[in-house]
Amino acid sequence: MTLQEYDYTRESPSKLAASCLLLALTMKNLGGWTPTLEYYSGYRSQDLHPLVKRLNFLLTYQPHDKLKAVRTKYSHRVFFEVAKVTPMDMLKLEEILKSC
Repeated sequence: MTLQEYDYTRESPSKLAASCLLLALTMKNLGGWTPTLEYYSGYRSQDLHPLVKRLNFLLTYQPHDKLKAVRTKYSHRVFFEVAKVTPMDMLKLEEILKSC
């Protein structure tokens, strides 16, 4: 989804990928940012928090009237219906990120 948003072009691809992973881990309750992830990504959890919040905001307040092809594609079972995943509540996300 970030490929469609101009605001995310200034972020490095590795930081964007790491932030997406942290958000996914948080959304699925699969644990937090481990020392192994920190070592191999080069990013501390605290460095990713602002971008994680922006990504969740993008999921929460996305425009539904344009670029429907991507949403339709990732709503399919082949892609595990990731476009249908409910975003996290912003306050709950903030609370979880503070504990990391």
